Amino acid sequence: MALFTASLNSGSNGNCYYIGNEQEAVLIDAGISCRETERRMKRLGLAMQKVKAIFVSHEHSDHINGITVLSKKYKLPVYITPATLQNSGLQLEHHLVISFKAYEPVTIGNITISAFPKFHDAAHAHSFVLTCNGVNIGVFTDIGMACKHVTDHFAKCHAAFLETNYDEEMLRNGRYPYHLKRRISGGLGHLSNRQALDVFNNYRSPSLSHLFLSHLSQDNNRPDLVHELFSKHANGTEIVVASRHAETQVYYIDGVYRAQAERPKTVVEFGQVQYSLF
Repeated sequence: MALFTASLNSGSNGNCYYIGNEQEAVLIDAGISCRETERRMKRLGLAMQKVKAIFVSHEHSDHINGITVLSKKYKLPVYITPATLQNSGLQLEHHLVISFKAYEPVTIGNITISAFPKFHDAAHAHSFVLTCNGVNIGVFTDIGMACKHVTDHFAKCHAAFLETNYDEEMLRNGRYPYHLKRRISGGLGHLSNRQALDVFNNYRSPSLSHLFLSHLSQDNNRPDLVHELFSKHANGTEIVVASRHAETQVYYIDGVYRAQAERPKTVVEFGQVQYSLF
């Protein structure tokens, strides 16, 4: 059983990632509004009824803004640590709040979600790897440094959302005040293009078929710049820039490495289980 994935939005204006199989799915973060989440999923042919839970990486507003309404409207359980909940200000129905712990996997249908701690300036930040029948998809954003937790989990992935927040020269020469530049580039901030490229080059699995460059800064990065940088090192991995303005296509991840020309095409109408060429 393969996994399907899409970025519904990725950036400081909102983050939301869809990962699921043919029966069930979860959202990692929900930082755009409920209405916008619904619109983007509908355009992709993704059924909201298949979403069974929301997992929260940390309490920053660009990761939680849509959670209260989504959870209430669809009766979705929200998996969140107590410290993140306390610092989030989320007003959730008590019976829909479920705590999770690092390294204690949670099973949603046929999908297993494993969390691990990361360095970020939040109360209790986590990243996630989602697994279904041996296929692994990781969500690695809002990371101040690529610690061993990150690299070990990245090495297991068949597809990954990897933060490429800023170009170091653009940040250094940009308009941000010094304290904000320090916060972004410090050990509790975000990964630069260069830092993420080091992770990709040194720790990727030979089975990494898709890399989604994520959480790009509007002011300190450019989609064309980072796509060109990673494409030079792709060696057959498909490089996709996750936009801060729109959803990506839906991608089919089956854990089988192929040359790009041999890969299954994007899902056409997932809600009706109609696919192109697979």
